[in-house]
Amino acid sequence: MLLTFLRLGRVSNLPTVWSNTVAGAVLAGATGFDANWLWLILAMTMAYIGGMFLNDAFDAGIDAIERPERPIPAGMISAQSVFMIGFALLLCSVVLAVLVASRSAGLVQYAGASTAALSVCIVLYNVWHKENPLSPIIMGLCRMLVYISAGFALLPQPSRFLFFGALVTLSYLIGLTYIAKHENKNSRIPPWPVAFLALPVVFGLYESMNNLPTLFFTVLLAAWLLYSIQFIINPEKRNIPKAVVSMIAGISLLDAIYISTLGSTFLALCACACFALTLFFQRYIAGT
Repeated sequence: MLLTFLRLGRVSNLPTVWSNTVAGAVLAGATGFDANWLWLILAMTMAYIGGMFLNDAFDAGIDAIERPERPIPAGMISAQSVFMIGFALLLCSVVLAVLVASRSAGLVQYAGASTAALSVCIVLYNVWHKENPLSPIIMGLCRMLVYISAGFALLPQPSRFLFFGALVTLSYLIGLTYIAKHENKNSRIPPWPVAFLALPVVFGLYESMNNLPTLFFTVLLAAWLLYSIQFIINPEKRNIPKAVVSMIAGISLLDAIYISTLGSTFLALCACACFALTLFFQRYIAGT
């Protein structure tokens, strides 16, 4: 049963959510990593896992045809149970974010509203992502709201850098999610998603003019994107799922760029560790 839960939650990608939360806190202006940060990471973890559970529950019919090995069509767990667990986890994430805000200097109403909005976007994406041209934007909003929820849970007036960073992440997720929509298709992927993926690199290069650590993390992300994109454009190596999970891991490298721009090199290295941890976990638990 534990393995079933791990597969349903796609926990291999969880470290990227952890780095998102830390990056959101740093971009907002929070300092002094403490227990509130850990509780907030737990809240965002529950939101992510709840969303992944609901993804399998809503897609059970399609998975029965395209991915019969997934837990629900394979008969390992019922769709009803997965629905109940998924929605319960989303509710718990909102409650926990509000509790964190009440314990720290955050705004309770804003923290609750942004985490509730995160849950709504998660459900909306899962209900309406097949054949929906706007689904990459909705998925991008989900990641954006992790940053914003973290910021409002810890501070009453988050820095403007929080929202700017969230928009750059939105761009990255639009490109990534569009590519992921072609995971089970043989159709050619147009070049425009690469432009959305490249925006974080442009951002990093601009911010690294007087910041050597930021330049290091930017070059690392650029190199990783080039490695990932080869699985899309090279006919001999074409492997869309491989490209997608690689770019998902790259989200933590983007977080390292954000964190380093504000001088927190140690936490930026922790984000890089989340990148490595994601790759390690993906060897054992499917990331998509």
